[in-house]
Amino acid sequence: MITLNKHVLAAGVFAAGLASVSQNASATDYPLTLENCGRTVTFDQAPTRVVSLGQSNTEILYMLGLADRVVGTAVWFNPVAEEYRDANAKIPRLADNDPSFESVVGQKPDLVTNQYQWHVGPNGAVGTIKQFSELSIPVYTAPADCVGKDNTTGGDGTRIDAFSMDLIYRTITEMAQIFDVEERGAELMADLRAREQAARDRVSDVDGRGISALFWFSSAELDVDPFVAGQKGAPAYIANVLGVKNVIESDDEWPKVGWETIARSNPDIIAIGKMDRRRFPADDWELKMKFLQSDPVTSQMNAVKNDHVIVLDALSMNPTIRTINGIEKLADAVEGFHMDTSN
Repeated sequence: MITLNKHVLAAGVFAAGLASVSQNASATDYPLTLENCGRTVTFDQAPTRVVSLGQSNTEILYMLGLADRVVGTAVWFNPVAEEYRDANAKIPRLADNDPSFESVVGQKPDLVTNQYQWHVGPNGAVGTIKQFSELSIPVYTAPADCVGKDNTTGGDGTRIDAFSMDLIYRTITEMAQIFDVEERGAELMADLRAREQAARDRVSDVDGRGISALFWFSSAELDVDPFVAGQKGAPAYIANVLGVKNVIESDDEWPKVGWETIARSNPDIIAIGKMDRRRFPADDWELKMKFLQSDPVTSQMNAVKNDHVIVLDALSMNPTIRTINGIEKLADAVEGFHMDTSN
């Protein structure tokens, strides 16, 4: 496995960004009406009791300084970011995965925010938009799960338009408007944009073009076709901004592809998802690693033979606030790949 170095963002770049964006932030004029996933949602004032279903939305709330408004969370892939550990510990965790409808409404929320329509949507596993509407509870869904995406195809849906970080910035912008914290939102986006540019700049000298990668999220069983990243999701964006080719051609979010097919594409780098979730055996990154090294097909791929398998936070492999982390980590891998191949 590649040993990764940490790269620190220069404070001057961040500060310059903050100075410019803070001047453009303005106060929210209520009532605020937003277009959200094919419907409108209106806020007469900033919510004070929020249930957040999805780790990315939860961490965005924390980054915006809104932990004191959160009264319940659910749908966690990994531990909360360290800087929010103390605040998060004081907030009820309704479930690691899918909470019940009753547990959500039991918190008496004046807003439910969800990362995936699978949980709250037309046929939500937790509840439908209609169910929450009947209780006068507004729902805000992360745009990354519905804009340019068809969730009626089953599974994790199919992207019509390729994901970009603009969808995450839209979530931050709209959440900041909902809670009247626009300046904080502008500062957060300036930080994220600067980090992405810094990662791009690092690999511009070594040039990621010609390097191929596979992103393996999980598998229902270790010996069956894995869920790997298609061409239009977050991993494809991560690869594209660094000039790396994603070897999977499907437009599905997480298509299942056979290892024999993957082996023929012979990726230079394999990124495996790390998560605390244990819905499937292959949620465990260590089991993924052992499989790659021991299976007669996968063990012959260049990425495995040359020790170019990296571990990525699973949340960064989905369209989330942590996708930037994934860009930084793959940039480390690209640099390491070039160091290895140039020696």
